[in-house]
Amino acid sequence: MSTNTQTVSQARNTTKTLVINALFIALTLAATMFINIRLPFMGNGGLIHLGNVPLFVAAIVYGKKTGALAGAFGMTMFDLISGWTAWAPFTFIIVGMMGFTVGLITEKLHFKPVIVNTIAVIAALIIKIVGYYFTEVILYGNWILPLGSIPGNVMQVVVAGIIVLPIVERLKKMAK
Repeated sequence: MSTNTQTVSQARNTTKTLVINALFIALTLAATMFINIRLPFMGNGGLIHLGNVPLFVAAIVYGKKTGALAGAFGMTMFDLISGWTAWAPFTFIIVGMMGFTVGLITEKLHFKPVIVNTIAVIAALIIKIVGYYFTEVILYGNWILPLGSIPGNVMQVVVAGIIVLPIVERLKKMAK
């Protein structure tokens, strides 16, 4: 293969990666912003959204980098647009870690995909609960109030898992 052909091929791969990353950032932002329900829980646990659906699809189908970017930028943009600027740096880190971890687990574990994907979603759930609990402790200065957010955070990830787990392997095959 000539150097010119390699350069064109690399450019196509870079462009494809940029487009996929941008698409999943936009899908995560849209699903977080427009598909959400407010619940009457104390703390910030009253917001249930479907932003974790494209985040999980991105991470499982396209890997840890795309998952991290989709989550970190998509949900942080939601925080910034919604005026939750104090939350934005925490969201960037927590949700970025969720996407990265889901992608990492699905890339590194090599046994039955449904089990691997389920383990990855459970890992994301743990990161979300712990990360947002301590974020709320910092933001609210209270160790009790953040407990009210746990049911909403669990519901977000469980609902996303229920939607994603049955279809993601088919999506993965279609993407290849």
